[in-house]
Amino acid sequence: MKNILPVLLMILSGISIISCTSPNHPGTVSPASEKMSVERLRRIDTILQESINNRWINGAVAYIARNGKIVYYKSFGVSDAEKQTPMAKDAIFRIASQTKAITSVAVMMLFEEGKFLLDDPVSKYIPEFANPTVVDQYNAKDTTYTTIPALREITIRDLLTHTSGIDYAGIGSTMMNAIYAKSEIPVGFESRPLILGDAIQKLAGLPLVHQPGERFTYGLNCDVLGYLVEVVSGMTFDQFLKQRIFEPLGMKDTYFYLPEEKQSRLASVSTEDADHLAVNWDKQALAGLDADYPLAQGTYYSGGAGLSCTITDYATFLQMLLDGGEYNGKRLLAARTVDLMISNQIGNLDLGADKFGLGFQITSEAGQARLGVTEGSFAWGGFWGTTYWADPEEQLVCLLFCQQFPLSHGEISDKFRVLVYAALDD
Repeated sequence: MKNILPVLLMILSGISIISCTSPNHPGTVSPASEKMSVERLRRIDTILQESINNRWINGAVAYIARNGKIVYYKSFGVSDAEKQTPMAKDAIFRIASQTKAITSVAVMMLFEEGKFLLDDPVSKYIPEFANPTVVDQYNAKDTTYTTIPALREITIRDLLTHTSGIDYAGIGSTMMNAIYAKSEIPVGFESRPLILGDAIQKLAGLPLVHQPGERFTYGLNCDVLGYLVEVVSGMTFDQFLKQRIFEPLGMKDTYFYLPEEKQSRLASVSTEDADHLAVNWDKQALAGLDADYPLAQGTYYSGGAGLSCTITDYATFLQMLLDGGEYNGKRLLAARTVDLMISNQIGNLDLGADKFGLGFQITSEAGQARLGVTEGSFAWGGFWGTTYWADPEEQLVCLLFCQQFPLSHGEISDKFRVLVYAALDD
């Protein structure tokens, strides 16, 4: 991506408005039929194309559905700047932390089957988590530390809400990065032949960064949940997701590791130069990280970061949740369980202006005041530049996918949110 695309190609890219319908996906309709302004939706074209022309990003796919009907679905720019490959609407993206919502649904499916209760201690199913400790004193010079006993064990609910005290490897706090690195805890983007259970059992023996339930700390909780699914279901995590979620929903392009016949559809990752302009991915952009992990014949099924998929596959997943746990006659969850997942589960703790449910950021009243996203909407995003939200009140499913790290111009996704609500016409 060090070769900058000709301006002409960047202008011509992304003007496709071809409908994409299938038996497994809601049909494309005129925006006006769902009370959205065609003219105002075109503003999205403008901001995304300007972002490409300004070299903030190389390409993107954007999708909006209202009332279960696609009203906007377009691609822009290129998926591979070096090869100058136009971005296809069915490009496959590394969705990273958007994996967490899918993992959370898998957990709640087992919860519905009576396999466990949310406030059960994790050690009831993964014994290595018994008798947790919390870091007390830490010596940064040699990464040694002392611990104190945790006041209680971590629960399944703690994992779903990121209040367990488990931090993130690689992108977490400096202290826990060092502690996890010494024990070789993976971050989730893996090409190596690692096994999920081995890593989680090792993680269980390491200290927590704070007392369980004390605060929200974004961490490897969903990787632990993926292993919990394996233990409780007796299936490998990838097979559980395939049989219980992907196949019923018709998510035919969602994988931890892509089959050979679909690898050419994987969008390339961009990074930024010193001027914060999009250029080819450089493996030194994040030391030790191989962005081509979806092309490996891997065995590490990270519930927190491992999946790749198309924007329509993920939209289908969100539409199922928006429709109360059912899609095309296939019920994955009860409506009451979905309500549980998209309600505030962290009480007086805060996530910026918002709250957190069981796997999702939940827009609060204060959060709604920021950009206009409706209170009660549920959302998250991914490390490589993907983002989504679903709005139960306005019956919206909205996604914007690109592939870039870092992404200094994160305002692109905020502008997308603003323009979606500006296009509402009722």
